[in-house]
Amino acid sequence: MLLAIDIGNTNIVIGVFGDGVLKGHWRASTDTARTADEYGLTLLGLFAASGIDKGALHGAIIASVVPRLTGTITEAVFEYLGLTARMVMHQNCLVPVITDDPEEVGADRLVNAAAAYSVHRRSLIVVDFGTAVTFDFVTEKGEYAGGIIAPGIGISSEALFSRTAKLPMVEAARPTVLIGKNTIDSMRSGIFYGFLGLVDGIIERMIKEAGGSPAIVATGGLAPLVIGESKYITESDEFLTLKGLKIIYEGKM
Repeated sequence: MLLAIDIGNTNIVIGVFGDGVLKGHWRASTDTARTADEYGLTLLGLFAASGIDKGALHGAIIASVVPRLTGTITEAVFEYLGLTARMVMHQNCLVPVITDDPEEVGADRLVNAAAAYSVHRRSLIVVDFGTAVTFDFVTEKGEYAGGIIAPGIGISSEALFSRTAKLPMVEAARPTVLIGKNTIDSMRSGIFYGFLGLVDGIIERMIKEAGGSPAIVATGGLAPLVIGESKYITESDEFLTLKGLKIIYEGKM
């Protein structure tokens, strides 16, 4: 079995693949104060609760955008599971990176590009709804050509709350009405439809600049929030990054 770990700014997503399928998956809060021992024990607890035998793991791969945790979790995997984790870099992500500085591109974005291209085999836009929302373009040849980074819906909501004196914190959710008749509904509409406009507007401009009809692939915890409202996003794959990690570990798309 293969252990795949995606270390993000808000969550750490963990998956175990066996016999070509995802046997188990979990989310843990990203906490740079936690030690390798704490993360190691967390992994053991998750495996035990799910009936996964750690001895059956033959490999591990990690994508990280949190440098302070990369070494910590790599150490946890080695000390508690006896595995030397492979790290995703632009040199081994299976998609040529044709940006100005490939070192700058987040590992998760390259993993998503590899996963999406392995399925569609055409030009595509990958939209990842995380702490930030990222829009990445992959060419017809399977090259990672660059993208766009914008604040995620959670960041927007938190900023509105923290920079105003009387407005409350509002959870990101699809509103039931457009024109709110109270503060909460008004904020929820502004946050959701403002974010939706950002998402569709950026996708529309990317399609226009790239030309053709790229596939639109969405992932991330908040992706389902926009399905049914977005003009371009009609479905999402919550396990896209984990699948990409498996593909890169195996070295073939």
